[in-house]
Formats: sequence, C-alpha cells, structure tokens
Amino acid sequence: MKTTTWLAVAFVAVVVGFLVFSTFHQERVSCEVCMSFEGHRDCRKASATNRAEAQRTAVSNACAQLASGVTETSRCENTTPESINWLR
Repeated sequence: MKTTTWLAVAFVAVVVGFLVFSTFHQERVSCEVCMSFEGHRDCRKASATNRAEAQRTAVSNACAQLASGVTETSRCENTTPESINWLR
C-alpha cells in the first residue's frame, strides 16, 4: 500500500477513536425528581450531561406516569417539582 493510503487509514482511525471516546466518557449528572399532579405523586431518576437536561428528563418521565394526553402532560411538566435530589 502507498504511504498516503496508510495515512488516510490512520487519520480515519484517530477520528473514529476520538468520537467513541468523547461519546462514552462524558461526565454525567443524576437526579431524582418527585412530581405531584392532580392528587397523584411519582418520583423518577434520570441522568444527563448537565443539570437542566437531567431534571427535564426526570420531570418528563414522572409526568408520563401521572398524566394522560398531550394537554395534561404539558400541564404536569410545567408544574414545579415537589422535590429534586441531586445524586452526582
């Protein structure tokens, strides 16, 4: 094989390696959010790369159990969480 072919293969391997490393080695934040909606209560855990996304995911997961339909789910997700416990 030519030198340019080896350099191209090495470059692609480095780029793929970097993408895999950066994807799987991000610091994660976890939380448990408890939501109360229309007399029911549910707590869910979630993790993400930042606090806002972890909280949003936990709220969405809890509201999926508490509400039915788009309108109720939207109202639930806009309700202030009863509690937020940051785990990491």
